[in-house]
Amino acid sequence: MRKVNIGLIGCGNVGAGVVKWVQKNSDLIEARCNMQLEIAKIAVKNVQKDRGLSIDQSIFTADASTLVNAPDIDIVVELIGGIDEAKPLVISALKQGKPVVTANKSLLAFHGAELFKLAEDNNSDIYYEASVAGGISIIKYLKEGLVGNHINLIYGILNGTCNYILTRMAQNGEKFDDVLKEAQKLGFAEADPGLDIDGHDTAHKTCILASLAYGEWFEVDSIYVEGIRNLELQDIHNASEAGYTIKLLGIIKLNSGRVQMRAHPVLVPSTSLIAKVDNEFNAVWVNGDIVGDAMLYGRGAGQDPTTSAVVADIIDVALNIKCNSANRVAAFQPHKSYSKVLPMPEISSRYYLRLSLEDKPSVLANIARILGDANISIASVVQKESDSNKLPVILITHTAKEADINSAIEKIEDLSVVHGNPIILRIEDI
Repeated sequence: MRKVNIGLIGCGNVGAGVVKWVQKNSDLIEARCNMQLEIAKIAVKNVQKDRGLSIDQSIFTADASTLVNAPDIDIVVELIGGIDEAKPLVISALKQGKPVVTANKSLLAFHGAELFKLAEDNNSDIYYEASVAGGISIIKYLKEGLVGNHINLIYGILNGTCNYILTRMAQNGEKFDDVLKEAQKLGFAEADPGLDIDGHDTAHKTCILASLAYGEWFEVDSIYVEGIRNLELQDIHNASEAGYTIKLLGIIKLNSGRVQMRAHPVLVPSTSLIAKVDNEFNAVWVNGDIVGDAMLYGRGAGQDPTTSAVVADIIDVALNIKCNSANRVAAFQPHKSYSKVLPMPEISSRYYLRLSLEDKPSVLANIARILGDANISIASVVQKESDSNKLPVILITHTAKEADINSAIEKIEDLSVVHGNPIILRIEDI
């Protein structure tokens, strides 16, 4: 039976999970794949730390470069995250022709094209299922399951932290700051949650999915990003009353050959499947020209879901080694199935607007005039009663251009009867 030696860089939450499940399910893996996986070396910063694993302590090293260069290591698994430390190690492994498995979304989002070229030039593999949506295998689905489809659109709930926060705010009426603290206590949010709640984690994953869908490794800067930090309970309640649920989505669309990519909160119909994805769960909705609509759903973070994806990648790579078939499925295959990237001002959407207006005659008429002059048609208006002279008014528009909305809002903000900043959220009628 072929034995495949694994070198693991990083043994935190996910790394420890890989060790545990490779050991625990070794008989199953051997029976299904006719090969033996061996954790041969683990690189960590603190070799003395007790990680609660039943493993020979002599395989731990503080020198990750030694692990990468060891001739008996068949697969390098990078689980330290970030870019500065991880990138040189991954490059070194690929230059030696060693396959790499990684969960590092930031590394791929910013340097994927360079790494994939290295893998191709050195007849090696780089697998990265765990970089997007944990255990639901969306990378493999796009690369293999939908390989014969043109991809029309992708909607993704790709960040469990944000989805947990939005669920608790909607279901329990809890304020953002309170739910964030709760998420941190439960381990769903980092001590510094900025990458998650400001939308950048979702943007990195959106970049990866869009690149696979349309055949060019996109720059992260080409994705419009907006987080949930400033969402207020009243907007979640207003959306619910109008039949919508607010979700942070990665949105990828192809329209007339033009591709749009964005990551921001949106109102989706509460009757849609994606609106019912709650708490820390992830989901990716894909529409292909052959398959039609399909949705993958499951836990997108945490030790076991992420470990499941890493172990699956390790087994795929090990089978490639066993069959001497590196690059059988390329890490990324350029093909460019679009004409251009659509800039954010040119996208079209419906919009939710919340304004705080003085209770005076003709105020709403002036707002409607400004919107009309910008080619924006109003679908509905709700004016809420208030004890003060400031009335909250909620408008939902028909489809309009982003540039027209921004132009109209600038003029509305200049009106003396408007208090505070208007709240703008986009609507996706999934």
